[in-house]
Amino acid sequence: MPVRLRKFIGMIALVALVIIYALVATTVAAARLADAGALVHLVYFLVTGLLWVLPAMLIIKWMAGKPQAQD
Repeated sequence: MPVRLRKFIGMIALVALVIIYALVATTVAAARLADAGALVHLVYFLVTGLLWVLPAMLIIKWMAGKPQAQD
């Protein structure tokens, strides 16, 4: 797969990941944490705010790909 196509697909995947992840995290927070205290909200959003980095790292690693040998 050409590098430019891989990066384009990865960019679309990263944007979709961030949008979907933010919507899901916010929906879960609104549904489950409505009556929780401020400390619970802080911990939840701290954890979920950092957790999206793991799948994003995998996508970025895939985007970088293996260097192709040039003859």
